[in-house]
Amino acid sequence: MKKLVIFDLDGTLLDTIADLAKASNYALTQLGFPTHDMKDYHIMVGNGINRLLQLALPEAERTDANLQAMRSYFVPYYNLHNADESAPYPGILSLLTTFQDRGIIMGVASNKYQAATEKLVAHYFPTIRFVKVLGQRDGIPPKPDAEIVDEIVSAAGVAKEEVLYVGDSGVDMQTALNGGVTACGVTWGFRPRTDLEQFNPRYIVDEVEDISGLVL
Repeated sequence: MKKLVIFDLDGTLLDTIADLAKASNYALTQLGFPTHDMKDYHIMVGNGINRLLQLALPEAERTDANLQAMRSYFVPYYNLHNADESAPYPGILSLLTTFQDRGIIMGVASNKYQAATEKLVAHYFPTIRFVKVLGQRDGIPPKPDAEIVDEIVSAAGVAKEEVLYVGDSGVDMQTALNGGVTACGVTWGFRPRTDLEQFNPRYIVDEVEDISGLVL
């Protein structure tokens, strides 16, 4: 039995791709750059907003100035519209509620910037008491650096062998590996199974309900 489950946010707890794509395309449009189809954003997300916006820009236009200009349009727009079309994956709220009722500690570790991470978790999971909800913050390296995992483990007061880290991308699997905790990849998110398999996680699951058997 695991005592702490750490969840990635985008692509694991929430399907956020439509709102991320719309905000990115809005920023591109404001700067006169071509936009992308929503399906193209699946391979751009997962490494934080700066990396997403960098990849959205035309390759020849990926300058620091353009990146900062993209952020200046993206962030205000996304702050207003990040819950327009996003939604929990089917079964997620039930899973979190079951874990909470059974005394399992839970945390969120995201590469989304902190304010948006907190807003989305509070909006979609108001009844769930996470020990920590952490996004990307100034001065803290993004995943796959394991500092975010260490913070949550420390707050929970558990041993690392009592932790399950759940995510949908290779970045998440590498984060778990770097953090010395058990990794569980999920296949309903933004990345293909092969992206998970390259880091040899202990588990890969196809259904939300399958996570219960790894914890309880």
